[in-house]
Amino acid sequence: MEFRIERSAWTDAVAWAARVLPTRSLVPVLGGLLLEAADGRLRVSGLDDEASARIEVEAETIRAGKALVVGRRLLDVCRVLPEGVVECGVEGSRFSLTSGSARFGLSVLPFDDYPALPALPEVLGAVEAEEFAAAVAHVTVAAGRDDTLPALTGIRLALDGDTMTLAATDRYRFAVRTLPWKPGKGDISADVVVSARRLAETARSFGRGGMVRLALDDSSAGFELAGMRTTVRLLDSRLPRHDKLFAMADPVRAVVERAPLVEAVKRVAVVAEGGSPLRLTFSEASLLLRAGYGDDVASQRLPAALGGVDELTVAFNPAYLMDALASFDAPVVRFDLLGPGQRAMVTGWGSEEDATRDAAHPAHQHLLMSVKPSAR
Repeated sequence: MEFRIERSAWTDAVAWAARVLPTRSLVPVLGGLLLEAADGRLRVSGLDDEASARIEVEAETIRAGKALVVGRRLLDVCRVLPEGVVECGVEGSRFSLTSGSARFGLSVLPFDDYPALPALPEVLGAVEAEEFAAAVAHVTVAAGRDDTLPALTGIRLALDGDTMTLAATDRYRFAVRTLPWKPGKGDISADVVVSARRLAETARSFGRGGMVRLALDDSSAGFELAGMRTTVRLLDSRLPRHDKLFAMADPVRAVVERAPLVEAVKRVAVVAEGGSPLRLTFSEASLLLRAGYGDDVASQRLPAALGGVDELTVAFNPAYLMDALASFDAPVVRFDLLGPGQRAMVTGWGSEEDATRDAAHPAHQHLLMSVKPSAR
């Protein structure tokens, strides 16, 4: 095998495929990237027990062939190559790279034990890449990180007609985002759970624009865009439904500008150590943020609007509140509050006027469990 390729395209392709390589594996060949050159195209593929990735790019094929090279070492080399054309080829048991006066040689791995990449499941339709990436980012913050509860480390991906719903929860918060998608045929319905980490990686890599083709079967989800293809094994579990949890009868509504609130939460939470909560006291025209106890305290007051009561104090885990606020892009956020120690819904709005109207919730909703403020 021998080919020539521009350094930037080569590095991007290797980096994209190397995303799925295992950090550690009892099977050495799973640490390899499969390189296949033929007919002016270069295919770079990688896989582990949970996911696979394959990307095709243009490359001048001098001699068709394939090689299996240690992926992370290859990526390290690609990142330090000088700009320009890179000449690559297999010489005996070594894969060589030459760019300008720089030359590298890497040992190749045997093909015998390298498994075949899984096929792409049946394509069901497509979704706009940038919107999909944003939606996945909105809900990923609420996914669990505890691998002993694998269901909570996933994102629910549900399809119902031309609507896609993404949802994630770690039991203390619950984020939901709906977005349009284009089913390929008829009324398509599906409800699966995909690893949040894997889906977030995939969505970010597809965030450059275009339509992502979505494929599903009983065991895996597949995504394809512009020569890039990845598959992810589904989690054998189900996330709790959010419908009843999100139904809030006669909540108290408070509206505040998001950017100043984010800065105030960052500032006041500095003294909220040891899991102590951040207390938010809403009144008719202001919001008072407080944290800390004894001599180590912080507070800040912001303009806000409260409807239904004269004053209401709630408290949140500051990290959870910060994650929720940071997941929104809207200039204004609204809190729908049931009271201390109860559920609180956070939504984003274009203006205070929009937020105060009795309108349906927007596509992005983030539910938090508040804690009862301490009297200390």
